[in-house]
Amino acid sequence: MNQNNLESKAVGRYLRLSPNKTRRVLDQIKGKDYQEALMILQFMPYKPCKMIRKILKSAGSNANNLNMNQDNLIINKAFANEGPKLKRFQPRAQGRAFPIHKPTCHITITLINKT
Repeated sequence: MNQNNLESKAVGRYLRLSPNKTRRVLDQIKGKDYQEALMILQFMPYKPCKMIRKILKSAGSNANNLNMNQDNLIINKAFANEGPKLKRFQPRAQGRAFPIHKPTCHITITLINKT
């Protein structure tokens, strides 16, 4: 297989994060170098950064298994899809119930070699 066609992928599923807030962070690292993206995520103050960093490291390890050099990796694709919503109810006055939808998301990160 040609070294230029290789891509490494990692997926995190059913994460208890909002897909919209996660996409905001993923847009910051899309197209960046692997090492640079790890540095950016380390110092960003948002909740999804920790999980995204974990998934990015996993994609880097998968790339290492494919004999891809980690110094030459860039983030090709990074996206968050909606997962199932956890449905809960909050009790309200006079016996009523107020629905609460707790979102989940699936994060996918793909790395390729620089050309």
